[in-house]
Amino acid sequence: MSNTKLTGQARQAAAQDCREYYEAGASVRSTAARFGRSYGVTYLLLQEAGTVFRDKLGRPREAAV
Repeated sequence: MSNTKLTGQARQAAAQDCREYYEAGASVRSTAARFGRSYGVTYLLLQEAGTVFRDKLGRPREAAV
């Protein structure tokens, strides 16, 4: 796992890369492994990128009201 702190444009770029990979069908866990980040950091990056998460059956989760 990478211990480098992501900030600024590098963080935005990493978040976008993670989002594209996740939206292509990868799980959060496999996205984390692919980009060398922890599950928690990867989940935060995906949130920051505006990702719509899937449920365990692969369906998009509805936005919280």
